[in-house]
Amino acid sequence: MTFPAPLAVIEAQLTAYNAKDIDALLATYAPDASQYTLQGECLAQGHAALRERFLARFAEPDLYARLLSRTVMANVIVDFESITRNFPEGKGTIEMLCIYEVAEGRIQKATFAIGEKRLG
Repeated sequence: MTFPAPLAVIEAQLTAYNAKDIDALLATYAPDASQYTLQGECLAQGHAALRERFLARFAEPDLYARLLSRTVMANVIVDFESITRNFPEGKGTIEMLCIYEVAEGRIQKATFAIGEKRLG
């Protein structure tokens, strides 16, 4: 069986995120994929939890992830992004370091380092 290259998976994931296309986004994740903070806190595990987490974000009208840099090392992709968000205090941005581990054509694990929010 042939699987898409890890980089292609992450590019598809970012495109689906910015399009707020939940089905295309979940297609880039393994059914049992997990998301964590860099400190090890589990944010979501499995498609049902991922769907709930992403749909909450997709409700934000200005949500958009801008790729600032990317590093590829075999099946590990590290994206540095600036995310435009709608916070309770107003529109702003937050920087994120996103570490994706891809196997068999899908994201198996995603780990995030989350910066401070900036309003305005």
